[in-house]
Amino acid sequence: MTTLTDPPQGQFRLSMLLYDSRYRSMTIQIIALIGFLMLIGWLLSNTAQNLADLGKEPSFGFMAEPAGYDINQRLLDYNSRDTHLRASLVGLLNTLLVAVLGCVTATVIGVIVGVLRLSPNWIVSRLSAVYVEGFRNVPVLLWIVFTMAILIETLPKPRAFKTGEASMSWWDSVAVTNRGIYIPEALFSRSLGDVHMFGASPIRFDISLDLLALMAVLIGGVLISVLFKRRADAIQEATGDRPRTWHWRLGVIVVPFLLVLWILGFHLGYPELKGFNFKGGTHLRNSLIALWLALSLYTGAFIAEIVRAGILAVSKGQSEAAGALGLRPNRTMSLVILPQALRVIIPPLISNYLNLTKNSSLAIAVGYMDITGTLGGITMNQTGRELETVLLLMLVYLTISLTISGVMNWYNESVKLRER
Repeated sequence: MTTLTDPPQGQFRLSMLLYDSRYRSMTIQIIALIGFLMLIGWLLSNTAQNLADLGKEPSFGFMAEPAGYDINQRLLDYNSRDTHLRASLVGLLNTLLVAVLGCVTATVIGVIVGVLRLSPNWIVSRLSAVYVEGFRNVPVLLWIVFTMAILIETLPKPRAFKTGEASMSWWDSVAVTNRGIYIPEALFSRSLGDVHMFGASPIRFDISLDLLALMAVLIGGVLISVLFKRRADAIQEATGDRPRTWHWRLGVIVVPFLLVLWILGFHLGYPELKGFNFKGGTHLRNSLIALWLALSLYTGAFIAEIVRAGILAVSKGQSEAAGALGLRPNRTMSLVILPQALRVIIPPLISNYLNLTKNSSLAIAVGYMDITGTLGGITMNQTGRELETVLLLMLVYLTISLTISGVMNWYNESVKLRER
């Protein structure tokens, strides 16, 4: 009887790192990593030496110096005597504002147009195709500038409201002008006040207790609504009958929210024409609106194609089975097709969200002061700290992009099919 045994292991030799297939790949990877690190080290050393020769040693102390410039659209209190750090924080919030508004609007537009592209109505599907091809094949910068030009040239000037050539909309509460849109602002006659965070530091900001109370009530109502849904799901699973809970779910969200608004004395502050411009209310500048609309319409065209591809990826037998059960086409789309298409839609959708966020850096073309316009624009020009400002700018966009990717990947993981 012959017994097969493993060949005897020889003593390890240095030559085996190159000639033995068990070690060769690891050896090559280690050598490549060492070479890459040496290259990075040489670049950093060379850069530091050149900066030292110019008398510009790397330092971030300039962030504590007074900025000396104004920011027209802002979510925080700011004046020209504040530091570059606070100016950068205001610009960062402006970037996040455009990113959030753009992602939400582009998603709504993309889903609607993507479904319409599959419409059996020839006119509807062709018009949707024209929109998609028109926006996808023109650079987004041109759309931003074009939208800004339309807002400036076609909308009435504030003085037109004084002469009667133009009038306010929505029961004299909204003024649409070539300087921006003025909308009512939320005011509270029995306000709870504000909480001051970080004292007098450059990153100070105030948190409204009224807003916190409303958010707490809203989140609590949503959580209770989820419990109602889970209970209805359990009853349906056990008995086959689903109880009607939509009115309860809507009530636990809306009623407490309206009650808190009444307790706080909620009312609206309307814009009024005083002098040569409107005063009061909330002012949405043309730069913000143009950037928001252009990015939303441009990205929405790409999302529409993603949605169309995701719907086409779902087997036609699914819609036929839903029709055989008596579901109407709109219910079939919302309950059967789209939930399955999401598993195909989400991954490329993440890339479009990231592109929209990074494309918001084109805001400087229309004068919207985002993080690129503040930190990467005026601050860099005033301080001459190109390396430091660009590194900070890269870090900011990297953090935002990784955060969006993480959230969307978590959602994608939650909706994917589970194997039994």
